[in-house]
Amino acid sequence: MISTSRTSDFQISGSAISSHKNIQFLAFVRDDEHFSKYYDAIYVLFKTGMRISEFCGLTISDIDFNEKVINIDHQLQRERNGKYVIVDTKTEAGERKLPFNKIDDELELHLRNLVNDRQKPKAEPMVDGKVGFLVLDKNQNPTVAMHWEKYFEHIREKYNKIYRVQMPLVTPHGRVIIRTS
Repeated sequence: MISTSRTSDFQISGSAISSHKNIQFLAFVRDDEHFSKYYDAIYVLFKTGMRISEFCGLTISDIDFNEKVINIDHQLQRERNGKYVIVDTKTEAGERKLPFNKIDDELELHLRNLVNDRQKPKAEPMVDGKVGFLVLDKNQNPTVAMHWEKYFEHIREKYNKIYRVQMPLVTPHGRVIIRTS
């Protein structure tokens, strides 16, 4: 069962990740001493089907806990010169209000964890008038797709060093699609 009406995918070598691999991947991240710090964010990515740049652009004000929706109307990208920019969603249909209470019972908890555990930066980064980015990197800048590609790569490498049955390549490319069969 796909959690959202959008077709979205954490890709595994060009195809969707199976529900079984999804559960294994999330459990490994949750239980790992180092990578558990990414668990809430990865859970949100897997369950919502947001594009990675949409997720990186999320601000605290984009999450309405009273109405239980995530407002998605922009993406965060970093240009080749290192400049951070806010751009429109990839398509008009990409602008939406995602009702997180209808997606997954635990999603609100993970969103609240991201908000509550967010370290207050010395200087709040502002990109094209947006502030309060949900996830910041070690330099207190908003994370971008490249960060998440590396996090996923390192998680997979560690998983595959430990387990005989290897985790295929999982990337936060584009959107997340979870295959259920």
